[in-house]
Amino acid sequence: MITFLRGLFIAILLSMLWVTSWASLQCPLFGIPREVFTHPWFIATLADAYWGFTTFFVWVCYKQTSWTARIAWFLAIMLLGNVAMSLYCLAELFRTPREGRIADVLTVRRLGIGGLGLTLAAVGLAVTLLGLTGR
Repeated sequence: MITFLRGLFIAILLSMLWVTSWASLQCPLFGIPREVFTHPWFIATLADAYWGFTTFFVWVCYKQTSWTARIAWFLAIMLLGNVAMSLYCLAELFRTPREGRIADVLTVRRLGIGGLGLTLAAVGLAVTLLGLTGR
């Protein structure tokens, strides 16, 4: 099961990197036309995505014992979405032996400030700021 989940989250990561790269080559990050941005289904989809990010973050909060790591992962997840979430899952899955239990992935708590979360939070902030400036 661990091997399957590793493959699944690698596929999610690669597909999200591909689709966001493709989209960024088509138009600026915040270049959404007003007609789209105000459409009820766009708003509903965005709300659904961010409530899903929040739900995932609750699990991350349980797993991470450091407030620095929690804040960093919050920023990373809210700014990078499924890219950050898949990287978090991959980090957890690769810490677990191939023959390990899913319960270990889900419940083992992590000490420390979480370098990956800090790095992804910085990347997310940079991408957002670049998107806001139109560069």
